[in-house]
Amino acid sequence: MKRATIEDVAALAGVSRQTVSRAINDKGEISPATKEKVIAAVQQLGYQPNRQAQSMVTQRTQTVGLVIPDISNLFFPEVARGVQDTAQQHDYNVLLCNTDDDPEEEIRVLNSLAAQGVDGIIIIGNAAEKTAMQTFADSYAPIVMVNRFIEHPNVNFINVDNEHGAFLAVEHLIQQGHVKIGMLANKNFSRSQVRRVRGYEKALIENGIPYDEALIVGATPTLEGGYHALQQLLGEHPEITAVFTYNDLMGIGAIRAAHDLAKRVPQDLAVVGFDNIGLSSIFIPSLSSVHVDKYDLGQRAMNRILDMLNTPEQTFTPIELPVTLVTRESST
Repeated sequence: MKRATIEDVAALAGVSRQTVSRAINDKGEISPATKEKVIAAVQQLGYQPNRQAQSMVTQRTQTVGLVIPDISNLFFPEVARGVQDTAQQHDYNVLLCNTDDDPEEEIRVLNSLAAQGVDGIIIIGNAAEKTAMQTFADSYAPIVMVNRFIEHPNVNFINVDNEHGAFLAVEHLIQQGHVKIGMLANKNFSRSQVRRVRGYEKALIENGIPYDEALIVGATPTLEGGYHALQQLLGEHPEITAVFTYNDLMGIGAIRAAHDLAKRVPQDLAVVGFDNIGLSSIFIPSLSSVHVDKYDLGQRAMNRILDMLNTPEQTFTPIELPVTLVTRESST
């Protein structure tokens, strides 16, 4: 079956090609009756506008890039759904790219998206070095970064209140009577830069418990990473009775490691995670976790990209999303 053209629509509606273009691009330069007639012809013929042709006129491809570190982490699909649903509402498509949290792969992906002409890029959990990201941002805009900050006029930010979330988690463990509290952090963690580590430290100090970096083990933020990190932590510090983990996957891995070490959760070892992914509530024992509205995070990221595209001269205030603590069987 021959694909309908804009000329076919114009002929059926009895209008010019230019009028069809105005109608389908919602230019507002034609009467409502004419627009209705054109839309009816479009629907009857099943006409699909040519994206390439449109982009030559509008200088937009109606696509955005979404760059994430690990699609297998259940945190990210919820965020991606929020991005995609919002994008579709504005007639945008989303190109999803996975980097495996590799700095070099992330820069390669970013350059590839830029070469394809995407209108904007959302980066979650940026892995690339700060200088490499600044260099990329010098030649590309707009960029929205989630949970990572670099100073650049082409970049805006949406951050979860990670420090406060970590504070809530550790304070909860202290209220449960724990004083020897360890942390499973993301690999290559930095006390000065990782807000979840800062929140852990702040909760300890404000409750009169000394901060000891020896009680923190960094690992890949996965089930396996949490499993092996807890084994290492308890092997070096068997006196620990509670642990706060960088994310829920590490928390669930830690619970499994505790089981294999004949430690009861929470009687011998309490565990609190971060993100509140769906798996946390159905795992046995269910995992206490800091709740992040992941879908809303994705919606806000996409809306901010659209804001930056539509009003590029405006300066936008970074968004910080609140968090809450959900307590379950692993810590109470």
